[in-house]
Amino acid sequence: MIAKRARTALYVSLGLAALIWACYFIALLIGPSSLREFGILPRRLDGLDGILFGPLLHAGVNHLLGNTLPLVVFSFLTLLEGARRYAVVLATSWLASGVGVWLFGGGLTVGISGVVFGLFAYLMVRGIYNRDIVQLLLAGVLFLIYGSLLWGVLPVNIGVSWQAHLFGAVGGVLAAVLLSRHRQNRRTSKSGPSRWEGPQ
Repeated sequence: MIAKRARTALYVSLGLAALIWACYFIALLIGPSSLREFGILPRRLDGLDGILFGPLLHAGVNHLLGNTLPLVVFSFLTLLEGARRYAVVLATSWLASGVGVWLFGGGLTVGISGVVFGLFAYLMVRGIYNRDIVQLLLAGVLFLIYGSLLWGVLPVNIGVSWQAHLFGAVGGVLAAVLLSRHRQNRRTSKSGPSRWEGPQ
């Protein structure tokens, strides 16, 4: 069962990476106009669709390479909890990053790094909300390997959308809160037993 879930998690993670690579080559065929057409243009109505499509595009091969490995690693680790939880984390990070850039960004923005930061933030904090020692230990290992990523939420590099990183990370933390076992257990206890759980 565990091996099957790990295999599925790997396939889905690699599939997402393959998707952004495919979009990169399609954008090359279309030309530079594709970035402006489908990227996020802050505070412009014609840039709203970039919230959905912008993360699939990248400005160059180095940009894409820099996002691919952490996307696969973080997606794989999150998917081990199940596809439904992964979908919530992915969607929350994707939307939070995109909306944050559209509201506060400084210019045309593309790339899936905001989602990467969301997945990373989720993996870093979920153990706190779940009160899970294994998840906390994994977060410590990830911090040792990828902790330098956190500098990306600050405006320290010219041309890098720190807004996408910051709001993506906020989305990841929000997902951890929404999906926390403690929160879900408390909600279940408040709702009381279902008609199938009562005494027979």
